[in-house]
Amino acid sequence: QNEKSLQDLVKQQEKKMLQLVDMRGEVVRLKAEVSELKHLLHHAETEAKMLREEMRDKEQQVGTACIPQRGLFLLQVDNLRLLLVEKENENMQLTDKY
Repeated sequence: QNEKSLQDLVKQQEKKMLQLVDMRGEVVRLKAEVSELKHLLHHAETEAKMLREEMRDKEQQVGTACIPQRGLFLLQVDNLRLLLVEKENENMQLTDKY
């Protein structure tokens, strides 16, 4: 009886260890994804800044023709920020959980 209980406990521990390894892998993957999103966000912000400066220079020549495009770029930056925050939240939840 004791031997069977011990075997069951060992199996449960092995199962928990495998789950922990899986979760750690998920945390590593999410951290890499967050890092990539931060890089993309920085790139998008830099591009948006350059575009704003370029638009400022050309605004007098073109008038308001570029305004919709500027709005699209700002929307892209906002979407990347939102995605980054979501991934950081997922990462924090997993880190807190394990």
